[in-house]
Amino acid sequence: MSAPPPTPPEEKFLTIQTVHPYETLNQWTPDTKQVWVVFHGIGYLSRYFLRHFQHLDPRENYIIAPQAPALYYLDQTYTHIGASWLTRENTALYMDNLLHLFDQLWRSEELHKAPSLVLMGYSQGVSVLCRWIVARKLKCERLLLYAGRVPEELRAEDFEHLAPETKVDFFLGDKDPFVTAELRAGLKDHMELLFGDRLKINEFSGGHTLINALITS
Repeated sequence: MSAPPPTPPEEKFLTIQTVHPYETLNQWTPDTKQVWVVFHGIGYLSRYFLRHFQHLDPRENYIIAPQAPALYYLDQTYTHIGASWLTRENTALYMDNLLHLFDQLWRSEELHKAPSLVLMGYSQGVSVLCRWIVARKLKCERLLLYAGRVPEELRAEDFEHLAPETKVDFFLGDKDPFVTAELRAGLKDHMELLFGDRLKINEFSGGHTLINALITS
């Protein structure tokens, strides 16, 4: 008698308790005017991403940089390490994990007490940040979206909870290799559709790079 055929692979899931690092810059004191939560792009670690905010007045700005949980070596020398937020594999599941992580960050840092909350995403960090804002109906005084795209599943009504006075800045380099000339006009139109009168489009000379001077308080 021949052996029965193998059963198809079955994906299963575990629920575990994990520990995730994040980095902060400066101190939250009575002199703090703005509390930032900044989301790095693919290939960063949070401590290196914070270097882009060292030019902000340390007395007035407290910056929090969560770190993406998926670490990897950036090249075959196995020297430099980067991190990634999401891939197309089980995106909804892993985004749900991130939401729990961000919720804990919100509680631990008591972000509801921020005198003025600034949320900023760069590259891949834009999509993760926008999903958090929509999922938890977060409000902020400023929203900075730099060299990234809002996820396609999100619509203008998803951002209606933002106050009319919330300032939304979108940064787009004229030499960004991920935005072709054909896509550029449509991308700007899409951002205007999502955020309306809150939006300011900041086009700059450069590629898919973060220019510190453009990040102001």
